[in-house]
Amino acid sequence: MDIYKNQVSGILIIKKINAQFHRVVLTSDFGNKLIDFEVSENDFKLNYVLPDLDKKIVINFLKNDFQELLRQKYPVNESFENENSKIYLSKIEKKNYYLFFNKENNLLKQIIYTKNNKEKIDFSFDAKKHIFADSLNLQHKDFKINIKLFQITETE
Repeated sequence: MDIYKNQVSGILIIKKINAQFHRVVLTSDFGNKLIDFEVSENDFKLNYVLPDLDKKIVINFLKNDFQELLRQKYPVNESFENENSKIYLSKIEKKNYYLFFNKENNLLKQIIYTKNNKEKIDFSFDAKKHIFADSLNLQHKDFKINIKLFQITETE
């Protein structure tokens, strides 16, 4: 994670607890817990945060980012196509989500979240299967925050 020119690296674990909740835990490379929270579309419960990360702005960014990332339902209002993608527009309250699906394999490759017609967050995925992303890049457009996640498999 790059947050205002500061880098934080470690292992991020996301586990689905039930139909609505996911548990997210970030540990250091050595296994020390940095942050642990449960998140759903409408709820957030902080279980632990390292005192150095216990800043309201950091917690709010993680809460909002993971609520957007783990959103499960996108009602389709419009659809488009370009050379490489099928694009679906989903409007939820004052938020717009543009979902880009690769035409060749029908896998989700990007979600662009906009609010008031301004791009806010770009979620870019690299995946070989429809249920797991091999990597994820989360880029904020109005803040200097970039989160890169890579799936670790048992053979790595």
